[in-house]
Amino acid sequence: MISLQPAKNGYLNSLPHLIWLLLLTSPVIGQTKFVANYDENKIPAYELPAILTMQDGTPVSTAQQWREKRRPELMDLFAKQVYGRSPEACPIQSKVISTTDAIQGKALRREVDVTFGGKSDSVTMRLLIYTPKDAKASPAFLTLNFQGNHSIDPDPSISLNSNWMRNRSGITENNLSSEKSRGVAASRWPVELIIDHGFALVTIYYGDIDPDFDDQFKNGVHSALRSEASSIPNEEKWGSIAGWSYGLSRAMDYLQQDNQIDGNRVAVFGHSRLGKTSLWAGASDERFKLVISNNSGCGGAALSRRAIGETIWRINTSFPHWFCDNYPLYNENERDCPVDQHQLIALIAPRAVYVASATEDRWADPKGEFLSALQADEVYRLLGTDGMGGSAPPEKMPQADQAIRSGTIGYHLRTGKHDVTTYDWEQYIAFAKRHL
Repeated sequence: MISLQPAKNGYLNSLPHLIWLLLLTSPVIGQTKFVANYDENKIPAYELPAILTMQDGTPVSTAQQWREKRRPELMDLFAKQVYGRSPEACPIQSKVISTTDAIQGKALRREVDVTFGGKSDSVTMRLLIYTPKDAKASPAFLTLNFQGNHSIDPDPSISLNSNWMRNRSGITENNLSSEKSRGVAASRWPVELIIDHGFALVTIYYGDIDPDFDDQFKNGVHSALRSEASSIPNEEKWGSIAGWSYGLSRAMDYLQQDNQIDGNRVAVFGHSRLGKTSLWAGASDERFKLVISNNSGCGGAALSRRAIGETIWRINTSFPHWFCDNYPLYNENERDCPVDQHQLIALIAPRAVYVASATEDRWADPKGEFLSALQADEVYRLLGTDGMGGSAPPEKMPQADQAIRSGTIGYHLRTGKHDVTTYDWEQYIAFAKRHL
């Protein structure tokens, strides 16, 4: 019987998916039995697609060739085969909803509504913004959250979110937020620590952009921009990860207009499926100067060809709305996918990137996440940076709780489970101080 460990980590997110997972626990589905592999000795033989070789076999040896030819080619492949193509940027409108002092007077907290999309079917996402008090223009961490802005801090003055919300069993309903949900995720958000180090924090409930369940995109940003995406082939249309990434870029549009945020010094951060999102957002939008992936796993930082823990087949089966309709072509067929995740990390170069794993999060394949960062090093060095630091990349994966953060590519393996902890944030803040 298949382990239900993913449910503990919040991987189930709708009633249809809850029912579907119960079906998945049957011994055979379509004559395919899924048992997650965690044995390095059982990894199928694979060869990673080269980062510095064009699809036609032409080698890439200069920064100019990378910028003008190879990078656009890889961006096109990821859009076509994995995340889907997004429509062009659309105009935004913003409105400040509230302003108050916070964190014992250390910070100014604002709620700002940013609206975009069709005139009659627009999307409004609420930004919760903490900035250091009296700072002129602060560098910022921009991130999505899972349980509503009110979940990151118990302060009763933060507005409750009335949009679609998932509960702990994974069943999706509307208007689930309540006073009891205030601050339930506060352990993941050390706001005072972030403020004390001179950074702003901007967070958005991801369900504001696209509710995280499969209903053929009858809601959220995909519905609002359906006409704008009408010319994109159906199999290449954007999935939810691309939709959330699109929302992050529209938030960036706003932050570049905000005089209390330095729009040239913004880091995009995400955990789990939102770590996948931050990587694609960082690749797609070069305005992000630092990209942080926390426990992002399959479809994020982990090499898909290793097929350890969550696989392409499993993620597409459980979450068919996350990726484009071409991606299931590589279910149990990772070797035929023209890209792998080390190339995604390379697309962020020469901007800074940080990948983090956790020792007990085998579902996300920590070693595969490290290897992706390691393989991207050659592009970072080609573009004139120090890659993972030193005169050459590290020869082996670091021990737990020994962060690599001296170069432009950072990495750590934290002791513990699939989560975001103060230790993680301490590494991100230290890394951001060097690169923002």
